[in-house]
Amino acid sequence: MNKIYNKYFWKSLLYRQNDHHRYGVFRHTVMVLVHLLKAKQYKMAAAAILHDFGKPITARPDAKDIERGRGELSFTNHEEMSYQMIKNWGFVSDYTKTLVRYHYLIRGMSKAKQKGLDAKYRRLKRIWDGLTPEMRRDLGVFLKADDLAKK
Repeated sequence: MNKIYNKYFWKSLLYRQNDHHRYGVFRHTVMVLVHLLKAKQYKMAAAAILHDFGKPITARPDAKDIERGRGELSFTNHEEMSYQMIKNWGFVSDYTKTLVRYHYLIRGMSKAKQKGLDAKYRRLKRIWDGLTPEMRRDLGVFLKADDLAKK
């Protein structure tokens, strides 16, 4: 795990993260918040602020991209790290904690299915099946705002 004095922490926070994210975590987070507020999804505001909290901690160079001479960063399990960082904060609602923890679940299921990772897909699908219909809908809304904030 990276510490805050690690260059990847600061690179991910302030500069372009990778080909999928045009901005650093800080600006991306602000843009997610803006998109959700424009969509009048006020109950998701706290999750927007906290959803990538763990990204700078998990930031590391991607080995494949280093081989290709690109300066990409990977953020493996950043959702779970973000959740672990806030899970005991009493002032954060369970709703927000769930959005933070599973904000990438839909994309993760899709990628696992595309890559033929059946065990991973089944594990993620069990999580999905355990969520309320409202949370599933809200995760879709949140993912859309997250995607818009990458452009």
